[in-house]
Amino acid sequence: MKKIISSMISIIFALALTWPVEARNTKHLLPIAVALAVKDAQDKLDGSIKFYFGSQETPKILTKLGSDMSNRKTNAFGKSDEKACNWAFLSAMVALEKRAQQLGANAVVNIVSYYDRIVMSSPTEFECHAGAIIAGVVLKGDFVKFAEESLTRETSEG
Repeated sequence: MKKIISSMISIIFALALTWPVEARNTKHLLPIAVALAVKDAQDKLDGSIKFYFGSQETPKILTKLGSDMSNRKTNAFGKSDEKACNWAFLSAMVALEKRAQQLGANAVVNIVSYYDRIVMSSPTEFECHAGAIIAGVVLKGDFVKFAEESLTRETSEG
């Protein structure tokens, strides 16, 4: 009898170890403006590149220099999902800014969230997925060059 009980316990334990475990993967749609307003964003983005999200209207594009995506993850342990997501978003934006500078672009347009290769386009929100340990943001955009006078006019109007 003891052998049967011991065998059953071993089987139950083995099944418990192989049972699929669902990791938390909470999808958030968060405001771009809030993420860009934090002090870290103002310190890390140098302002030399203009960003246009989703279907935002842009000045006339002179040249399209390419497209790329930025997949950024951050440690979310002990942080709120919003704080971790904002940090991952900022990291993705810094990467887009650096790539634009390398290409000689002065703007990134058509920026969309691209998590799991699914497009989520919004001029006001970005998508982030947060778990217990990691939060991630994937952004995709087009690097372009506007006429300098378009940027000057936009700055004086806005």
